Amino acid sequence: MGFLLYALFSLFFISPSVSSSRTLAPEPSKTTVLDVSASIQNTINIFSSNTKMSLFNQQEKETTSSELTVELHSRTSLQKTTHADYKSLTLSRLQRDSARVKSLLTRVDLAINSVSASDLKPLETGSEFKSEALQSSVISGSSQGSGEYFSRVGIGKPASQAYLVLDTGSDVNWVQCAPCADCYQQADPIFEPATSASFSPLTCNTKQCRSLDVSECRNNTCLYEVSYGDGSYTVGDFVTETITLGSASVDDVAIGCGHNNEGLFIGAAGLLGLGGGSLSFPSQINAKSFSYCLVDRDSESASTLEFNSTIPPNTVTTPLIRNHQLDTFYYVGLTGLSVGGEQVSIPESAFQIDESGNGGVIVDSGTAITRLQTDVYNSLRDAFARGTKDLPSANGITLFDTCYNLSSRGNVEVPTVSFHFPDGKSLPLPAKNYMVPLDSEGTFCFAFAPTASSLSIIGNVQQQGTRVVYDLVDSLVGFVPDKC
Repeated sequence: MGFLLYALFSLFFISPSVSSSRTLAPEPSKTTVLDVSASIQNTINIFSSNTKMSLFNQQEKETTSSELTVELHSRTSLQKTTHADYKSLTLSRLQRDSARVKSLLTRVDLAINSVSASDLKPLETGSEFKSEALQSSVISGSSQGSGEYFSRVGIGKPASQAYLVLDTGSDVNWVQCAPCADCYQQADPIFEPATSASFSPLTCNTKQCRSLDVSECRNNTCLYEVSYGDGSYTVGDFVTETITLGSASVDDVAIGCGHNNEGLFIGAAGLLGLGGGSLSFPSQINAKSFSYCLVDRDSESASTLEFNSTIPPNTVTTPLIRNHQLDTFYYVGLTGLSVGGEQVSIPESAFQIDESGNGGVIVDSGTAITRLQTDVYNSLRDAFARGTKDLPSANGITLFDTCYNLSSRGNVEVPTVSFHFPDGKSLPLPAKNYMVPLDSEGTFCFAFAPTASSLSIIGNVQQQGTRVVYDLVDSLVGFVPDKC
């Protein structure tokens, strides 16, 4: 009897003390397989002569959904690369990505310090529209240089089709417009406002005009300007137009009609802002939810951007958190990271927003590589390096400090990296979402990077192949693997 009581005591009181330090749900698998050969082949296919150069003139496919749905394409499927090899393409991507992150962090810092874009310079009013004055000293905003994903959207009545950069880190929708004072080259014809029956300029006292970070008034017509951290910008008239996604149209959407534009938008006609601010497309159409699935950026496959669609029952959800200092970004409740089924030692405060609005974790479609606070990144990288110590190493480069020479391997088994969320929920990542090719010779790198900022960013490389759902009614962000 005494032994039985001791056994029961041990079961209920002693055992939990051993396991209580592990609050994460068990990993489905401690390791996952990276298909090295397939990844290398994808890097070669981009440069093959039979690669489809462009889908810009491709007609819209019919959708079986009654919701607002539009096709989503990677940059690779839209425009053949001009780079000499995959390594130079990768370095270019990383350079654009660094510019993107730098400008995001600048925007957050400005918001937290209660500095708006209009505080950065005096606004001049007058009968003449001087775009140079509007853009010269504005430094807030997010860079679109790393925009890797595009949607086909109809502008006006009748609809003129154009590819727009998809961006959850921006609110203002805009398209290049004729007449052009300065427009960059795009694949589709420049939008002609004179041909649209639904084109309507906004006056200066409208709510939409007053919601802009930077605006000016000319003859009671609202002028807008958005400047991005990589030197890109757009300046023009702020108007309402009809926007068509697939077979569905929405009237009176506020968009920028840009007559003076500069940037690295790579053939796109403008930008579709999916942020949380009042001028974003989801906010303007009062969307209950929206979702996207980002295909592999080296793939020619297409996926969809959907609004108000049903959220799958197997969705891994986490709270959508709002930063009272900045409503554009989608912050999520991330509680931890694991490598090979083992929790990485990370302070609980590392992923939280503090009272001043610093810190937290955002999900961003425009940032490529996930950024983590330096100490958090070091812990994650070291755990991964311990689990891959038998793999031959290679020299790191730019953002990547942990690389491997896998040229002699067809596939390799690597530790599973997982994101963890409240209530024991976890999202294991496919190996190709964190082991990415640097070149076509078999060099692969661990695709996370450190940041000196307290803000962490879940980038699109880690989102690839996963449908990301933004439930704007119940304030949830969900992840559904293999739903492209």
